[in-house]
Amino acid sequence: MTSAKPTPDSSGKPAPTSKKPMGPVLSVIVNVLPVIVIFLVARVALAEAYRIPSGSMEPTLLVGDWLFVNKLVYGPHIPFTEKSLPGYSEPKRGDVAVFISPSQINLPSYMWVEGGDLTPTLVKRVIGVAGDTLYMRDGMLFLNGVAQPRTKDSSDFTAGEGANSPEAYFQWQHKFELKSSHFGEAVEHPTLHNWGPLVIPAGNFFMMGDNRDNSVDSRFYGIVPRENFRGSPMFVYYSFDTLRGVDYFRAFTQIRWRRLGTWIR
Repeated sequence: MTSAKPTPDSSGKPAPTSKKPMGPVLSVIVNVLPVIVIFLVARVALAEAYRIPSGSMEPTLLVGDWLFVNKLVYGPHIPFTEKSLPGYSEPKRGDVAVFISPSQINLPSYMWVEGGDLTPTLVKRVIGVAGDTLYMRDGMLFLNGVAQPRTKDSSDFTAGEGANSPEAYFQWQHKFELKSSHFGEAVEHPTLHNWGPLVIPAGNFFMMGDNRDNSVDSRFYGIVPRENFRGSPMFVYYSFDTLRGVDYFRAFTQIRWRRLGTWIR
């Protein structure tokens, strides 16, 4: 049995065989899949949006700000692993950074973020790097013995009597404290406003919110390992007031136009 051959045309050459058109499903896959792949790669490796859900970084960042986060700076994270690719910079003191929080399992549930995630993605400022000595006395933060005044225009003190309450979740600090040094004696029972001095070990960072008295940060859940860093926010690309206006319409009626394009420092 012989196979069928293309019928020659008038020139004696075989007529071209017509290709079977792709089905609609295959057509969508061929045309859309590459776009999805490019989007996912860009999201994982290059940049990502981040929403500010709390006032812990006021006045630098406001509730309702949406940030464009540079994920290349510290090295893009490899999904489903604990590894990251090399970045072009290391976290520095004073950087505003996005990172995965150490477990907050020891904190009371009212301190957890929305949804009860115990290792949420957060944005805070790098206060201490490896080798730094940090401590706080009566609400004043000291870095290597030098006082670090509060950020201008940050909210007034709101911690109340809790600022001097020696809670169990501050006890992690004893592992890193200096028992005796020229910075003074270590605090026996750490509180929100009195703790340390602590020495930050290699490969770790101490993170705090600019709005110190309204921030759950390294004072509560501990120092942050380098591998937990995910990027650095670059600018505010969208922002709206989450309290004013009518529910469900604020994103359109309460836009903070002056914040759009604000660079984060």
